[in-house]
Amino acid sequence: MASFEIIGGQRLKGEITPQGAKNEALQVICAVMLTSEPVRIENIPDIRDVNKLIDLLILLGVRARKVGPSTYEFQADQVNMAMLESAEFAEQAMALRGSIMLVGPLLSRFGLAYVPQPGGDKIGRRRLDTHFLGMERLGATVEYKRNAYRVQSKKRLKGCYMLLDEASVTGTANIIMAAVMAQGTTTIMNAACEPYVYQLCKMLNRMGAKISGVGSNLLTIRGVKELHGCTHRLLPDMIEVGSFIGMAAMTQSDITIKDVQVEHLGLIPQVFRRLGIEVWQRGDDLYIPAQEHYEIERFMDGSIMTIADAPWPGFTPDLISIALVVAIQAKGSVLIHQKMFESRLFFVDKLIDMGAQIILCDPHRATVIGLDREHPLKGVRMVSPDIRAGVALLIAALSAEGKSRIDNIEQIDRGYQHIDERLRKLGAKIIRL
Repeated sequence: MASFEIIGGQRLKGEITPQGAKNEALQVICAVMLTSEPVRIENIPDIRDVNKLIDLLILLGVRARKVGPSTYEFQADQVNMAMLESAEFAEQAMALRGSIMLVGPLLSRFGLAYVPQPGGDKIGRRRLDTHFLGMERLGATVEYKRNAYRVQSKKRLKGCYMLLDEASVTGTANIIMAAVMAQGTTTIMNAACEPYVYQLCKMLNRMGAKISGVGSNLLTIRGVKELHGCTHRLLPDMIEVGSFIGMAAMTQSDITIKDVQVEHLGLIPQVFRRLGIEVWQRGDDLYIPAQEHYEIERFMDGSIMTIADAPWPGFTPDLISIALVVAIQAKGSVLIHQKMFESRLFFVDKLIDMGAQIILCDPHRATVIGLDREHPLKGVRMVSPDIRAGVALLIAALSAEGKSRIDNIEQIDRGYQHIDERLRKLGAKIIRL
């Protein structure tokens, strides 16, 4: 188990460019299964989850060729469907939650998908009902036994109207990929409209799909008989952008985040500004100046600020951990409300050990009483429980006095590309053990 050793208290300075979006990558890489023609995808991050997904596609017979530092060309013209029920496929797919995104493309093109119960972060209940209810509405049969899902359609899927029971990002994407080659028209109400889904729809339309309403929660998909190759470029990872904003504030650093595509960040800059952080837009870059102090706003009636996650365009759940850690050294108090996952705030005990003033109200809510830098955090040894909490702990360690050690950093590597190397270029004292 690898670890990071961090000497905190260093002020950072310089420019950093966010990687390609992890969550988008997991969707669009699965979409290459929808055609036998070559698909070129640019700005792919070199992270564990994405690399595991590429290996999984290669196991199924997809040809994946790296043609640039972050560019791959995929061709799924020799897919071996017999591998789906092999022990090797099951082992690799179970280790990666993104493997669930193969169901829609495989069902659409081959009429059969088989995937074991996927893995991923242990952050609470993460049900998959939305995915499979959508497949059933399109005419597929879904069977769950021996901890695996078998989805099959003996004839071409048929378009229909469906109202999703939740605006699931991966559920919406999976249903879209199943519906693009269905017979007739599919209408999806309460669709997720995150930038990841927007990008997937744009890519599929370039491949020959007919999807309208892109970017909204009402999608209309007119089925086509086949899709073709295309070139697609991933957005910058908005979770990295938010993480770097929080890191700059906590470490009193002067940081420029390059090429962020501000129009796809939603409320992210605004939420950090509500925590008192100066975030300046310079063209397509964000500049975070060094701040000795930052003060949390209050609501207009004087009540305590609440930061809560919500479906897009609300604040993304993946940055709740970062908002919480940033509030530790703010002036004022804030209620952090993580609505989606009941275990995502369970890392706050490690922050309390470092000296943070946090009250965990229940599994979904924590109140942070800001220290206003009157008391620095102190370095401790801790374990990364999941991707986002791991980076929140890393930010805390970078701001703390003394030495910290974070174990189980494979969790961080799942979502952040060479983060130690990139931070060292800004002046951080961090080594990989």
